Amino acid sequence: MGWPKEVLQMPLVLDACCGSRMFWFNPADDRAVFVDKRRETHHLKDASSKWGGRTLVVDPDIQADFTALPFDSESFALVVFDPPHLHRIGKTSWMARKYGKLEGEWREALRKGFAECFRVLKPDGTLIFKWNEHQVPVSQILALTPERPLFGNRCGKQQKSHWIVFMKGAESNG
Repeated sequence: MGWPKEVLQMPLVLDACCGSRMFWFNPADDRAVFVDKRRETHHLKDASSKWGGRTLVVDPDIQADFTALPFDSESFALVVFDPPHLHRIGKTSWMARKYGKLEGEWREALRKGFAECFRVLKPDGTLIFKWNEHQVPVSQILALTPERPLFGNRCGKQQKSHWIVFMKGAESNG
């Protein structure tokens, strides 16, 4: 498969669906390569904002779908997988623009996404998975991968967001 031409020195961290990179302390952190299938900018009026609006920018380093990552197997020490988690939402709503939207056969897409994330993860590498179960329980999503999580944390409003950590072992299917 080989590295994408636009990446000369590959970082050890992959954010497989970066969106606007909102949870990164440094959204331009050079230790990570940022991937998303979208490349777009949206402006929204917002009276609570100092400037009267907000801008959302999705500008990945590499534009690709998390179901078919353009990297060699066992390339990354750490993979961040924060896929869209809403499927009952308007396609042009602010939430869909901010987080993306699950469409079509989304369960199969998430199954493939997990498989791809584990494929590009080095042995003994770590996968950080984030899921908000506002519409779909995390238990249904974890059933889409044969990999076993190590530990996790609930946070957010009414503890609906989950951060779950996996470690790729020798027995991994990825």
